[in-house]
Order: sequence, then structure tokens, then C-alpha cells
Amino acid sequence: MNTFEKIARKDGYQLVAGVDEAGRGPLAGPVVAAAVIFPPDYLNAEINDSKQLSASKREKLYAVIEHDAVAVGLRVIDADVIDNVNILQASLGAMREAVLELSASPDFLLVDGVHRIPIITPQKPIVKGDSLSISIAAASIIAKVTRDRIMEMYHRQFPHYNFQKNKGYGTKEHIRAIQQYGICKIHRKSFHVKNLKQSCFDFHA
Repeated sequence: MNTFEKIARKDGYQLVAGVDEAGRGPLAGPVVAAAVIFPPDYLNAEINDSKQLSASKREKLYAVIEHDAVAVGLRVIDADVIDNVNILQASLGAMREAVLELSASPDFLLVDGVHRIPIITPQKPIVKGDSLSISIAAASIIAKVTRDRIMEMYHRQFPHYNFQKNKGYGTKEHIRAIQQYGICKIHRKSFHVKNLKQSCFDFHA
């Protein structure tokens, strides 16, 4: 899980940050990005793609990452911004801002996915990077835990939608709630949630 980090350091880069986001697909809530820099040759066999971990495991590793990392950066982009610029640009912007939030400036970035972040720092996009790079995996955990906590907070404000369970994704229950109660302020209007019909029940969390 640290092969890409080793390659970057072999090429002369010292501070290598992994960058990832959580929340591109949901119908409601923010997209959250994180950036993590670990010490050279850092290893932790428990750190993996956040989607492969239980919620309790992610919470545990969140604390471990915060303790062990050289620096952690975080950025939250709300639904209204997503509606204004589209989800791809919001995600890339969130990742850029997460990098800028790092207390130590990285000289190389490992980025989950196929897109480069709009920043001058040298970088390498990695498809499925959250399962291949420990730094990206750590960033995915930080982003996912942070977003889940935000959605649990919104659940208390908008209990009809059961955000505590679905985290804003288009589950059958969530879509039925939209059809019954309409949308709330954290729904992404650009995702056409106003026009959801019965045929939309194939959304998955």
C-alpha cells in the first residue's frame, strides 16, 4: 500500500500527500475532501479504502490517522456550490482546498481517480487509488468519517429523510421521502431530485 509513496520519494519528493473525496454520488449533502501526509515509509495494515471498512473501523482509524500523520487537510463543499459549478468541479475544488489546508506543504500529490487537481503541485492521479495507496486510503477515511458525521447532524435537523442511515444517497426509502415531503435545503437540485419518479428506485447507497 505504500508503493506509490516510495516511488515518489525515490524520485526526490519528500512530503507526499494522498488526496481523496467522499460524497460525489449522493442526492443530498456536501462533498468532502481530505489530504493526508504520512511520515516516510509509514505502514498500517488496517488502513484501506474506506468503502471496505465498517463504520466503527473507520472511526477508530480516523483517530489513528490524525495521530500518526504529519498533516491532515480537510474541505467541505456544500450542496449549493455543487449546484452552481457541478459535482466534478466541486470535488476537484474540494480536493485542491484540502491540500491547501495542510499544515505542511506537500511537494507531490497522489490523487484518487483519473482527474488532476487544479493546483501546480506535481501529482499523479491513480484509478482506485484508495485501494492502492496508504495515503489516499487514509484521506478516504478522513473524508468519509467527516461526511458521515455531517449527515448525522443533518438527520437531526431533517429527520424525515433518515440521513443518519442513507447519508444522502438515493435509496428507495430516501426517494420515497422526497416524493412525500419534497426536498430540503441540503438536497442537490442539479441532481434533478425534484423530478424523481418511481423508476428512480434503482439508486443504490
